[in-house]
Amino acid sequence: MKKSNQFVGLPIISINEGAEIGTVKSLVINAQQGSVDFLTVEHEDWQISVRAVPFKKIVGVGEFAVTIEDRNSIFDLTEIPIANELVQKKISISGARVIDRKGQLLGEVGEFYINEDNGSILGLTIGMNDKEAVLKSEFVVTFGRDLIVVKEESQLHFLNEPEQLIEPEQTLEELTLDRFANEDPLKEKQLELLNGKRASKDIYSKTGNLIIPSGTLLSREDIVKAREEGPSVMVELSMNVAD
Repeated sequence: MKKSNQFVGLPIISINEGAEIGTVKSLVINAQQGSVDFLTVEHEDWQISVRAVPFKKIVGVGEFAVTIEDRNSIFDLTEIPIANELVQKKISISGARVIDRKGQLLGEVGEFYINEDNGSILGLTIGMNDKEAVLKSEFVVTFGRDLIVVKEESQLHFLNEPEQLIEPEQTLEELTLDRFANEDPLKEKQLELLNGKRASKDIYSKTGNLIIPSGTLLSREDIVKAREEGPSVMVELSMNVAD
């Protein structure tokens, strides 16, 4: 789960090329589905056209970068009319006022939370006069351009912490198992894309130890070793490989 503002400004890394090919400029909301369907991409060479990467083309969203297979995952908006249509609707969520179906003003959205695996919106925070509450997206009726409309009973289901957007009835052990189950396909995809490529520079652990010398033909064990060092080391490896 990530806050929407944790996406903006992240480098977009092509795993196949080992290169940064842009940064995340904005999130494109599908109000009907309650999801983030595209990320628009900013690059100094693309001054005229607007380009975006479909969320389903994203390999992973980490602390330091968004990874995709290659630059072919990024499209001009003229090539994907639905993305252009969603962009024109300008649904931003953050800063929108929240009212219930009866017309009562509840407050204003401060932030919203996204499932980084599939782009679905999990919930949002609502700032009120004297407090901030968290509401699951299942209580949202409409994500509008200026207003978010929620169900009348929403106030009875306010949560205290964003972490509660993850199913509260699950134990910590169950949540951990679910997390790893969801990450397995992503990890396997990363292994497939990097396996057999050659490291083009020395890769060091977080403590400064050399773990993958330049010129190493990457094995699955090398990739797992880099992953275990954390996101920053994995990004460093992804950006410095060659066929």
